[in-house]
Amino acid sequence: MRRIDLADAAFLLAEKRETPMHVGGVSLYTLPKGVDVQDFVGELTLGSLMAEDFREPFGEYVATGRAGAMGPLYWEKDAHIDMDYHVRHSALPKPGRYRELFALVSRLHSTLLDRNRPLWEIHLIEGLQNRQLAVYMKMHHAAIDGVASMQLAQSVSSTDPDFRAYDLPMSQAAYERHLAAMGARKPRRVIPKERELRAVAEALKQQFDSSTHVLGALRRFGGAFFGRSGNLAVPWHNVPRTSINTRVGGARRFVAQSWDFDRIQAVCRAIDGTVNDVVLAMCSGALRRYLMGHHELPKHSLKAMAPVSLREKGDFAAGNAVGFITADLATNIEDPETRIRTIQESMRAGKELLQGLSPREAMIFMQLTQLPALLTTVLGLAAQFPAFSTVISNVPGPREQLFWNGAALNGIYPASIVFDGFAMNITLVSYAKSLDFGIVACRRSLPEIQRMIDYLEDALVELEEVAGLRVRSSKRTATKKSAPRKKSPRTGAQAKRASGKKIPKKDAGATKPKSIPKAKRKGRASKSTATKKPGL
Repeated sequence: MRRIDLADAAFLLAEKRETPMHVGGVSLYTLPKGVDVQDFVGELTLGSLMAEDFREPFGEYVATGRAGAMGPLYWEKDAHIDMDYHVRHSALPKPGRYRELFALVSRLHSTLLDRNRPLWEIHLIEGLQNRQLAVYMKMHHAAIDGVASMQLAQSVSSTDPDFRAYDLPMSQAAYERHLAAMGARKPRRVIPKERELRAVAEALKQQFDSSTHVLGALRRFGGAFFGRSGNLAVPWHNVPRTSINTRVGGARRFVAQSWDFDRIQAVCRAIDGTVNDVVLAMCSGALRRYLMGHHELPKHSLKAMAPVSLREKGDFAAGNAVGFITADLATNIEDPETRIRTIQESMRAGKELLQGLSPREAMIFMQLTQLPALLTTVLGLAAQFPAFSTVISNVPGPREQLFWNGAALNGIYPASIVFDGFAMNITLVSYAKSLDFGIVACRRSLPEIQRMIDYLEDALVELEEVAGLRVRSSKRTATKKSAPRKKSPRTGAQAKRASGKKIPKKDAGATKPKSIPKAKRKGRASKSTATKKPGL
């Protein structure tokens, strides 16, 4: 047995029926010309994998030690993995639109993983239009973080459409192949000369440095509660109560959409900002519109937990290496230009807090500052004392077009976690020429979450106007917006001109990526259509 460290075990301890703690997402593929979906799925010899073929911890289940449930948790090897349980084949009902796909993924994302088995599932979903195949995969957050999950997806993919690898991303073979492709090697233990003296000296130096840096960060973190840390935002401080910050049920709602990366980068260049700045401003504008539509925009600004990777370069291990920055979303500011500048200042202050820390020191700091949030979650108090308003996570993904056994990967749409006090999660992945957003929300607490897709587009257009990239509309008044504007249904070409998104050909085969279409707006809850457009 291998002991599960505290950062990973926290996700297991916080889990209950209403708050599943798995992450995952939908990968959308277009099959090569002339390949039947049944033949494609049948060629995946998934049943041939044995327990010893899996990389840690995907061939293991969660076990307890002598102390039982009150003691530490361990990974125990599963000698009898039932592949028919972990890898499942589903088909959508006709007409096979993204609406039906989202409904199925919403149900699949609502159910707990079985702790008596390795904590992952893969669902191969056929029945989509335009020769597309969807793969929904979920893994417990105790086993993996966002960056590691991207490495997992890349381990079975290639930039070469002729490459074939009929194994799972959780397999040891896929892991070693990915290590070789990246030029990485498994870490080896190095024993220094004059071991005793050098080890003692290094340990003392590291402990002294860590103590100094971490204590300095903690002082500034604590000073923010008393207004002594400038633009630094911290958990719990002036976090308003909205319908997002409630107790959640077990049912989930999943929606997704792609935006052209070029549009985001154009705004970045114009305002001298980062992709994260623009993404947070998009989410801020969308959340502001959503809350105004439900007549509950609070006086204080929403605060977002923005995870940051603490994974060192060349680290390809599973598990978690993640911290967070608290971002002030400035949702209480009407002017979009002032709003994004406030977001930039907040993010800059958060990054400065971590700049003087090594990855190890940052991990210590994060564990100390996240401990209260963990305790409120375990004690069931997160809804009464929310540390944040929501979670917005930007996961860097592959920037080149990938293929899986000849099928073109069109998009990667993440599905993350919501729990008591945080009923909505917005996660996005940068892939090829797009940013792929996945939004997960509590179905009971947050109605009409599909409107967020329209609101994100409106917020991006607003930023483009601020940046001088398009003519500002005199009709655009965010203060009066409470519902989507009524518009007649658009044709594919009209939608492309209005949103700047790509629209693929009828059969892009394995040459051009597709995305899930932009939802049509009809003055009611927006719904994804089956229009042939790229991205989710």
